[in-house]
Amino acid sequence: MKADVVVGIQWGDEGKGRVVDALAGRYDIVARFGGGDNAGHTIVVGDQKLALRIVPSGVLQTRPELFIGGGTVVSLEGFIKEIEMLAGIGVDVRRIKVSDRAHVVFPYHGALDLINEAARGGAALGTTGRGIGPAYTDKTARSGITFADLHDGSFAEKLRVNITAHGGRLTDQVEATSKLLPRVLPHVVDGVEYLHGALEGGKRLLIEGAQGSLLDIGYGTYPYVTSSHTIAGGACIGLGIGPTQIGTVAGVAKAYCTRVGAGPFPSELHDDVGTRLRERGAEFGTVTGRPRRCGWFDAVAARYAARINGLTSAVITKLDVLSGFERIGVVTGYRVDGAPAAFGAVGEALLDLEVRWFEGWDADLSGCRKMAQLPRAAAAYVAYLEEALGVPIDAVSVGPEREALVVV
Repeated sequence: MKADVVVGIQWGDEGKGRVVDALAGRYDIVARFGGGDNAGHTIVVGDQKLALRIVPSGVLQTRPELFIGGGTVVSLEGFIKEIEMLAGIGVDVRRIKVSDRAHVVFPYHGALDLINEAARGGAALGTTGRGIGPAYTDKTARSGITFADLHDGSFAEKLRVNITAHGGRLTDQVEATSKLLPRVLPHVVDGVEYLHGALEGGKRLLIEGAQGSLLDIGYGTYPYVTSSHTIAGGACIGLGIGPTQIGTVAGVAKAYCTRVGAGPFPSELHDDVGTRLRERGAEFGTVTGRPRRCGWFDAVAARYAARINGLTSAVITKLDVLSGFERIGVVTGYRVDGAPAAFGAVGEALLDLEVRWFEGWDADLSGCRKMAQLPRAAAAYVAYLEEALGVPIDAVSVGPEREALVVV
């Protein structure tokens, strides 16, 4: 049985959570492969709005189990808080599993994150300060602590060594961690055995990415990126499955672009139009609450993301936000000193942008469920995005609710 992947193809906040939620009822397992609780996913079902940070977005569907893979870094306090919140609204949290190979984010990681960001001064990256980067640094330095270490008790001495190495005092972190274990360990499984046993047993697996492709540690706008691989290839590493086990790869993109924090953003609008996009789209971070930078759809960046992910299809979200704009722009090309430039030129030189303009529309799209119901101008805009991406668009969202999808 092949596994299907859903990833964001912009700078995050594309609406992956609502897409995964809509699809999850068809699958037996929804698995998260990377990142930590710095990545917020929002789901709206009826009157219920749910903000998730680490548990996969299929949680409101009753069929699938939810798996947090070995490529993630997980705060114990954050994990417990989230499962308690979910239990409080009636979710069977026994469905939530964590790989023994996932790494733990400790309080000292958060402290290091804030210290490192302050030291960068004007070159600050805009991290969430939740310790994700330092936790991945420990992992790469081979001093990280895994959920397996929690299980066998070896974490205590490793934690002492790590805190001492960073010049900190142990305080009560070992004791505090030990108190949390009874609430965490029942969810820990051998991640490789769990997933491969499911696939070999014919179960359907949906893989959920965190953040966006343009924040990938290797292929994003470095150094203004996250600390993990966010592209579809990262699913194999983060879950311990081979590339031959991947079926479809769906990329999620907004009908415009946003970015949180510092870093290159070629299509950003520094005017009233950008402010209007932010207000209409409620563009504020799920985790941080920070206002997002807003701009027109960047077809150059999107095509780059389609390539590095090997997309087989795409989903466009928030088309409804563009209602009421007289005209809508799409960045179709970059130029540096008059010569055409690829996405790799972002951040290296002053870009001149080629922008194609599309006729806007005034209609409220929230009730649309078929392409034929979209205004002519909106349908033409979607058709162009499909052409720019080079892959079929499967669906378009016209509202935050689960049902607000136009299936193409």
